Amino acid sequence: MDKKLLLEKLNASTHNTLMETLEIEYTDVGEDFVKATMPVSSKVHQPAGLLHGGATVALAESLGSAASHLFIDSKTQEVRGIEITANHLRSVRNGLVTATAKAIHKGRSTQLWEIRVTDEKDQLISICKLTTIVLDKK
Repeated sequence: MDKKLLLEKLNASTHNTLMETLEIEYTDVGEDFVKATMPVSSKVHQPAGLLHGGATVALAESLGSAASHLFIDSKTQEVRGIEITANHLRSVRNGLVTATAKAIHKGRSTQLWEIRVTDEKDQLISICKLTTIVLDKK
C-alpha cells in the first residue's frame, strides 16, 4: 500500500479512541518501522507537571499495536498486546514527543516491538518493549 494512504488509514483509525484523546498522530511508516508523535501539555501531565508515564506507555502501545497490524492478514487475524514494559529515562514538560516502533521479532504467533520515545532534541525519554499475540478472528 502507498505510504501516504497507509498513514491516512492509520490516522483515520484513531477517531473516537484514546489515540485521538491524546492527539497521537502517525507520521511515518517504512518496511521496518512506524513513527508517531504526541504533544506534551497539561493534558498528559502528572501532578508534578511532567509527562505522565502512563501517557507515554499509551503512546508506545498504540504505536506498537499499529505496527504489529501491518504484518498480519487483517481479514483473518487480529492482534492483542500481551505485555508492555517501559523504562522512563528523562522527563518532559512540554513540546512534542516522537515514538518509533521497530520490530525485534515478527513470528507467526507473537511479535516483539521496541518503541523509543524521544523529545524535540532527539533525546531518549523512554524505551518500551511490547509483545503482541496474533489471533485468528472468530
